[in-house]
Amino acid sequence: MILPTLQKVSETIGWTVIGILLLYGGVRLFDLIDPIDYREEIRKGNLAAGIIMAALITGLAAIVIAVILS
Repeated sequence: MILPTLQKVSETIGWTVIGILLLYGGVRLFDLIDPIDYREEIRKGNLAAGIIMAALITGLAAIVIAVILS
């Protein structure tokens, strides 16, 4: 009874780690491709940079979720 629960918990943790790594890798790849330092722009209060990063992370999350569920 405990073993199937532990297996599901470990699978959930594993997929969570994979998803976070894929999101992080996608954001880093975007940083390498685009010459603008969005993190610095966000620190300076640039709302447009924040919106772009939010859209990027949301889009990447949708892709990661679709890949994990398929």
